[in-house]
Amino acid sequence: MHPRTVWQALSRPRYPLSPWPWRAAAYLLTGAATGAAVLVALVLLAVVGGVLALVLVGLPLLAVLAFAGLPVAALERRRLRLVDPDEAPDPHTEPSEPGLRGWLTTRLREPATWRELGHTLLVACLLWPAEALLLTAALAAPLTVAATPLLLATTGEGRETKVLKTWTVTDWPTAAVAALLGVLLLVPGAYVLGVAAGARAALTRLLVAPRGGPEARVVELARSRARLVDAFETERRRIERDLHDGAQQRLVALTMTLGLARLDTPPGDPLAAQLAKAHEEAGAALAELRELIHGIHPKVLADHGLQAAVADAADRSPVPVDVTFALPYRLPPSVESAAHFVVREALANVARHSGAGRALVRGGHRAGRLVVEIRDDGRGGADSTGGTGLTGLADRVSALDGKLTLTSPPGGPTLLRVEIPCETTEARAGHDGLPGTACA
Repeated sequence: MHPRTVWQALSRPRYPLSPWPWRAAAYLLTGAATGAAVLVALVLLAVVGGVLALVLVGLPLLAVLAFAGLPVAALERRRLRLVDPDEAPDPHTEPSEPGLRGWLTTRLREPATWRELGHTLLVACLLWPAEALLLTAALAAPLTVAATPLLLATTGEGRETKVLKTWTVTDWPTAAVAALLGVLLLVPGAYVLGVAAGARAALTRLLVAPRGGPEARVVELARSRARLVDAFETERRRIERDLHDGAQQRLVALTMTLGLARLDTPPGDPLAAQLAKAHEEAGAALAELRELIHGIHPKVLADHGLQAAVADAADRSPVPVDVTFALPYRLPPSVESAAHFVVREALANVARHSGAGRALVRGGHRAGRLVVEIRDDGRGGADSTGGTGLTGLADRVSALDGKLTLTSPPGGPTLLRVEIPCETTEARAGHDGLPGTACA
């Protein structure tokens, strides 16, 4: 099995002849160059920011120092591939709110941001000089010794040359021995480079790219859940489309055929009664199928969006419903489907259990979240453990990282509030609010 990391390669007998010593050398060389560049950048940023801070202009530059670890850590995760091609996950989470303020707030609160800053300071102040020293001792010095005959021929004109500025070589036999010694020194040097690169990569992974740590598992779990929700929503739309374009059309054709047959059958004919019954059964089946399709994924939701679907659900409710809903732009399909499901089930619960005379549905998009509220003037006392389906609603919302809260004191009123993080399909120029506000 081919070794995947420099640590695995070190145990192989043919390690010195493999590409791994050169990969380790490249990793340490790019690390030394990166560290030197980072040191210069940090010093310049601190000096310029400190000088300009006297007129307040430099304060943002000094604040940038807190985030200096982010680009360096991103580069380090890419460099890891030289000696450790295993996945180097980004430990950062998505901002809870859109815009610069949300990004800054999220990053400042994350432990990963401060670990990466500490790693950057370590690289700039300590690691790159150590890497440069190791490269000099384990690679540059043996190569220089191995090149003694070349140095004698080019710089010493065949008479004399100094090797490593300490050893004077004046004849060709001595130069040949020095070349052989240099080649032999490359072997332990290759192992030194491998160990150093492995230790450096392990430190980098610990600080900026933890393998399978709790944060990485949480991020991957969230991404996996989002993928599953999207897959279920896609399959739901496919089933709705197949039923609408397939079975429903056949039932429509059957109903029309039976209706025409009834018209062609003379009154009083025994077949007329049977055709009438078959026509009624086909019509009932068609109506049930349409209701089933509407429940799976309403066509109004797919064609016109959540705002129209909420209005349609309110029209179908036995309890009069006032709707105050503003969504000028479309939301992700999974969010629209979940929100519509919540509204539809909540209105069904109002009709079955609340004894309400009127209900209100209001909602909108603000601060990167869809907010939906369903309120009724019923008897209250709703309980998520009372078999009203509230647990299922909460599960549906939590699958999208949303939150469902219920306020229902005895005597009412009952308020169900849902918040789901999402973005509209168009960039918004301002903040959005609840009832009557727009997303643009």
